[in-house]
Amino acid sequence: MKRTDYCGLIDRRHLGQDVTVMGWVHRRRDHGGVIFIDLRDREGLVQVVCDPDRPETFAIAEKVRSEYCIAVTGRVRRRPEGTINPNLRSGEIEILAQSIDILNASATPPFQMDEDNLSETVRLTHRVLDLRRPPMQQNMMLRYRAAMAARRYLDEHGFVDIETPVLYKSTPEGAREFLVPSRMHHGQFYALPQSPQLFKQMLMIAGFDRYYQIVKCFRDEDMRADRQPEFTQIDIETSFLDELEIRALMEGLVRAMFREALSVELPDPFPIMTYADAMRDYGSDKPDLRVKLKLTELTDVMRSVDFKVFRAAADLPSGRVAALRVPAGGAMTRKEIDDYVALAPTYGAKGLAYIKVNDATKPSDEGLQSPIVKFLSQDALRTILERTGAQSGDVIFFCADRAKIVDDTLGALRARIGHDRGFVEPGWKPLWVVDFPMFEQDDATGAWVARHHPFTSPKDAYVETFATDRAHALAKAYDVVLNGWEIGGGSVRIHRPEVQSRVFETLGISEEDQRRKFGFLLDALQYGAPPHGGVAFGLDRIVALMAGAESIRDVIAFPKTQRGQDLLVDAPTAVTEQQLRDLHIRVRPSDAQKTWSENQG
Repeated sequence: MKRTDYCGLIDRRHLGQDVTVMGWVHRRRDHGGVIFIDLRDREGLVQVVCDPDRPETFAIAEKVRSEYCIAVTGRVRRRPEGTINPNLRSGEIEILAQSIDILNASATPPFQMDEDNLSETVRLTHRVLDLRRPPMQQNMMLRYRAAMAARRYLDEHGFVDIETPVLYKSTPEGAREFLVPSRMHHGQFYALPQSPQLFKQMLMIAGFDRYYQIVKCFRDEDMRADRQPEFTQIDIETSFLDELEIRALMEGLVRAMFREALSVELPDPFPIMTYADAMRDYGSDKPDLRVKLKLTELTDVMRSVDFKVFRAAADLPSGRVAALRVPAGGAMTRKEIDDYVALAPTYGAKGLAYIKVNDATKPSDEGLQSPIVKFLSQDALRTILERTGAQSGDVIFFCADRAKIVDDTLGALRARIGHDRGFVEPGWKPLWVVDFPMFEQDDATGAWVARHHPFTSPKDAYVETFATDRAHALAKAYDVVLNGWEIGGGSVRIHRPEVQSRVFETLGISEEDQRRKFGFLLDALQYGAPPHGGVAFGLDRIVALMAGAESIRDVIAFPKTQRGQDLLVDAPTAVTEQQLRDLHIRVRPSDAQKTWSENQG
């Protein structure tokens, strides 16, 4: 038997034709002597009818069970009136089986392929079967279409696919790295790359002025819904284009991916928002523009109030007081409000205050309900109502603290309330966020670090001042945001060695460390490096958005759990003592193992 067609692609165009299909038994039904088999492959389902008039074929059909792999040859005919399934491409037809061949039997699967409420542990342990389920098949095919659309677009615009090394060197300033011990070089290690950043810059210096790669990257970080220890980037770099030209080219790529993979037309051009405006209005540098709620700045108002919590925050050099108005929020129960207030400690805030606006015409405890009203003057309350645009029946939430904590807290609250209470508009809302700070201070150490990475070029107005005024320097950096997810980020790079050295110095990287860690880049920049810049898109995130998936694990064939484990192959695992000796490594026992050993002793 030779397959002639995919199951899910057979339709009324095949009427009267003899076809051979191969796949897995999705469902078998015995209806009064006639056996129906729903046969499934990567393209979908087709209904096979097994008539007792063909005893040999019928006898085989009686033996098959769920997930048997079979081949069927038969004639395509119309389904009887009233049995058409409009949800399937093959829903108007069925195949009258002439012969069936069992290619392989199957053990009883641990779950049915159309089950919805499966635990992630079960799914990842039996990932091969999980990938057979139609939703996962659709996700993988969507990922393929999106990746191919990206490749076609980049090829059409002159980009060249070039591979970069997977075994790299450790540069521990960024996220935590995966280290790979070298057997041949005692005590030395490779690192798996967090991105091909420096290699793609050197490819620009080498003269390949348009590069791309769909590439694996690695970060040994704590897991979240949108993170994995290994993830896939569409990595891009180009020479001789400025920031505006790069952004125009890259948003064309995103539009092409959505058009070809999802038949969705995204806006042209994408809206643009500065980082400062995004943080002021949304408390996030990746705002979900489907949620129309905005924050209101109140820091200046609170510098003159008697309420110590607000005033102390307003007087901080990096302090902020801001509010979030929730239209018709007065309908919320006390428990609902308390649940939202309980979000605050998650983001470092000590708490949230709120005011219920019972009558917006009365800026006092007569029209406003809250324990904090008595601490605020009528002028302050009137200004709050005016700035927020509050109406009778609304609720206003307040947060006062360092600006970062206020932004994180109210930004998260805005998103949560927006989704909980129906403030989310349908559709796709892409956005460029631009003019990022070049540097930021680490909360724990107070040290200045690069906001994106230390190879990002300052805006022209800050080339001479970034070293002495780090707090205000802006970078030629840009992120692409879609429906509240950052799907890509990039920048124009530094192409002059003296500027790159000054940035390293500003970040406290000594000349000796510059040479040790980045000498190869500084040397390469001396040989006529062209102006260049690029972007990296998170393919996993883009496809997760396209698929409506809650986690990128649903669009990765073989993902890790939130603890970084692969339950299918049981990785990571211990290795033999001989393997460790070959690598000149000795594994020290963990604290738990030491305690157990001491107790046994």
